[in-house]
Amino acid sequence: MMMKVNLSLLFILLIGQLRAATADNGPNDYLVTEIATSLHSPWAAVQLPDQRWLITEMGGTVVTVKPDGSMTRQSLALQDLYVNGQGGLLDIALMQDFSMSQRVMLSYATGNDDCNALTVATASLSEHGELVNIAPLLTTSPCRDTPAHFGGRLAVLADGTWLVTTGDGFDYREQAQRLDSQLGKVLRFREDGQAPADNPFPDAPYVYSLGHRNPQGLASDPHTGRLYQQEHGPAGGDEINLLIAGENYGWPVVTKGIDYSGARISPFEEYPGMRDPLYNWTPSIAPSSMTWYAGNAFPALRQHLLVSALKAKGLFAINMSAKPLSSRRIFATIEQRIRDVVADADGNIVVLTDGESAALLKIAPE
Repeated sequence: MMMKVNLSLLFILLIGQLRAATADNGPNDYLVTEIATSLHSPWAAVQLPDQRWLITEMGGTVVTVKPDGSMTRQSLALQDLYVNGQGGLLDIALMQDFSMSQRVMLSYATGNDDCNALTVATASLSEHGELVNIAPLLTTSPCRDTPAHFGGRLAVLADGTWLVTTGDGFDYREQAQRLDSQLGKVLRFREDGQAPADNPFPDAPYVYSLGHRNPQGLASDPHTGRLYQQEHGPAGGDEINLLIAGENYGWPVVTKGIDYSGARISPFEEYPGMRDPLYNWTPSIAPSSMTWYAGNAFPALRQHLLVSALKAKGLFAINMSAKPLSSRRIFATIEQRIRDVVADADGNIVVLTDGESAALLKIAPE
């Protein structure tokens, strides 16, 4: 006997499934416009309250982009700036009191091929739009002789203290587990460059957490205050972590990745006393930055971490309210190496592409 099919009901069900699938894939109606082009190896972008953008370039310059699209480029007076490999001028972030003080925080590599490190400094934005009065606050130790894995991401906490991520120097990965080294760590410091008294390790006063490889993403949930950190793994094992003071995140004792040669780095994917990642990408996407999205332009992306990727050439969204967590590519038409991702004052998503001729792109609802 043949069963009669209610075609109207079937059509409704199919439409519902299609809409559900479309919603799960993220925003589909969007426009991509250029805010700035002809950028030279940019690393970070920040929007000022007056809608101007400041963009760091690794060679030691800062590009200012006005709302009308006009651009100026300033070479910063950074003493001992080290530009080689992954080293150079890196992150820029606004002080909490920026509207009054006009001050920013910078991170950059200093030294030479034989001895280089990560430095954090403050600077002031003059009435002419230039960064002046650059004052170094701290330089990591020990120095390394490799031009790789500097970390360098900055974030200010609700109490006014700051975090900066440091890489393991590539050839010094064992130092990520040593408290007498500031390599492979997240450091916490005050605006004056001193270590807060309530940091978790009395014998390592700046160390907030340890066991990191090359962390380049920090973001916080403004509602809960939870901190999230993201880092490059080797061949596989890129991570998103819940960042907690005093915790050990395992590198290189624990990793889900392998060496670029194909050799195993460690037999352990978990280990007592070391925190597992909330999420990992294997194979690697090479995550380069991260932001917590709370804007109104794309409601479907609220409560998501947005992660930019170099190797995977795109932008990924992690729904932090889902269990288990999952990663999906969004805005699939952007197939470029992405160095940084932020949200602007209107909730639009802004990405900074990577390379010698890069761009700052705005993604807005269509």
